[in-house]
Amino acid sequence: MSDLARFDREFLKAALALANNSEVTHVLHISDVLLAPADLRGRKARKKLLYAVSSEALAAELTAKKERVVVIPSYDYSRTERVKMAVVSALSQGFFKEGDLVLCMTGRIGRHIDTLMQMRIGGSLDDRVAIEGVKLGDEFNSQVVDALIQLALQIGQEGFEGHPIGTIICIGDHTTVLETSRQLTINPFQGLSEAERNVLDPKIREAIKNFSVLDGAFIIREDGVVLAAGRYLSSKDDDVKIPLGLGARHAAAAGITATTKCISLVVSQTSGAVRLFKDGSIVLELHQTARRN
Repeated sequence: MSDLARFDREFLKAALALANNSEVTHVLHISDVLLAPADLRGRKARKKLLYAVSSEALAAELTAKKERVVVIPSYDYSRTERVKMAVVSALSQGFFKEGDLVLCMTGRIGRHIDTLMQMRIGGSLDDRVAIEGVKLGDEFNSQVVDALIQLALQIGQEGFEGHPIGTIICIGDHTTVLETSRQLTINPFQGLSEAERNVLDPKIREAIKNFSVLDGAFIIREDGVVLAAGRYLSSKDDDVKIPLGLGARHAAAAGITATTKCISLVVSQTSGAVRLFKDGSIVLELHQTARRN
């Protein structure tokens, strides 16, 4: 066994010993390299474990074993961004609650864990993002929001045919949003039944990725039904301030969320970063380490 392998083993033992602490509510293991049964044998951390994996097949395998699991995008985000995405997914699926202390274990994709973070739900992820900001209200379907966050990350990472693209996705308060916006081009979702245009259907999420090249915003109902693409958001609020360096797309998303009860996801064409707006402010930011070529 190499020195590195020995150190990895000691690091894991120390992490699991810390996870046994009675103050730790959940152990969030963010990796597709699973813990070995021998590592968990006799440890209290075994019952606290929640896996965050990027493989749907692995998630299905864990679910069949009655393990708790969430699925996150497979792209090579920084460790902090991977923790953010996993926590948001876990929150949206009801695994965490206010006040829980979560011990997060993560590392590079395909590697064993090399990083530990502790997080108190209701505390801060970093100086810009408070986790309570993603608690959007009972009117929003958590599965829909989670699916759209992951879709936005995919758009930011992949672009379209190798070219970076940006877009806006508005969710909720659809009547008001439609009244304060106008159609820029033919609506590709017009004429489809509601069952054929719900974002919980992977085929519809793929269609949204393809139609992201259109100018304008997507308008999506709280239950995930896509109402329109290519909408110009005319609602704005002069009192809304966005951080320096963010352009018209972010200003439009901030404005529409300040004047309606919708939330908006924005994919930055420049960086691929994803920002979630509510009440005119950014409540979640997810940044990429690199884009795919």
